[in-house]
Amino acid sequence: MDRKKELKQQYKQMKHPMGVFIVRSKSNNKCLLEATNNLRARFNRILLQLSANMHPNQELQKEWNELGKENFTFEILEELEYDKDESKTDYSEDLDLLYMIWEEKLTAQGVEFFRKKI
Repeated sequence: MDRKKELKQQYKQMKHPMGVFIVRSKSNNKCLLEATNNLRARFNRILLQLSANMHPNQELQKEWNELGKENFTFEILEELEYDKDESKTDYSEDLDLLYMIWEEKLTAQGVEFFRKKI
């Protein structure tokens, strides 16, 4: 039992790759842009949601259902580095800023985004 707690604690202290990524449709170049503090976990979650027909973005889900997984790419646009002094633990503002920068860059390139539905 102690080993299990130890492994959980180690996992919580791991530094997961964080940054900005897109899910891009090959058919029309539309994309879903996201920033996250755990790239691998977010990729897996989106893939699971899309595969289970449960993604909250209905426009993306509809295209996924019509075109299939093979017509989409998952791309990391930029990874955010951890501070060297390790005192910083909240990177949400940094990720928000990185998201805005990439949103501007992609918009300037004429990339369209899947609309967010509330």
